[in-house]
Amino acid sequence: MTPDELVNAAAKARNNAVAPYSRFKVGAALATKAGEIIVGINVESASYGLTCCGERVALFNALTAGKNDFMAVAIVARCDGGPMPCGACRQLLAEYAPEAKVYVADANDLKTIRTFTVGELLPKAFVAVP
Repeated sequence: MTPDELVNAAAKARNNAVAPYSRFKVGAALATKAGEIIVGINVESASYGLTCCGERVALFNALTAGKNDFMAVAIVARCDGGPMPCGACRQLLAEYAPEAKVYVADANDLKTIRTFTVGELLPKAFVAVP
């Protein structure tokens, strides 16, 4: 799966984002090593603390479906350089997708994709040792 394919899947998912308060629509797409794509969108609540980011929704969708072998995640929103994952999303990616590449792109420029590792985004992450 190419970064372009994953970014395009995230951009398509973004159309369904539920962002009535911020109007900041985010789409995310998570790729498994088997080539499956699981998408997520941000879902806002009037009680702002209950809002959930697109990448967490994608991760929760995947985990709920029994998927846990992630190779990449793409995040798309209208944001110069693409939206960066928040701290909570970085923590969950470090726990459940530590080897994944992270692709970010501005919804207005899907061809410019910035690439990070989860470790770059959250060095020395706290993860429980089983």
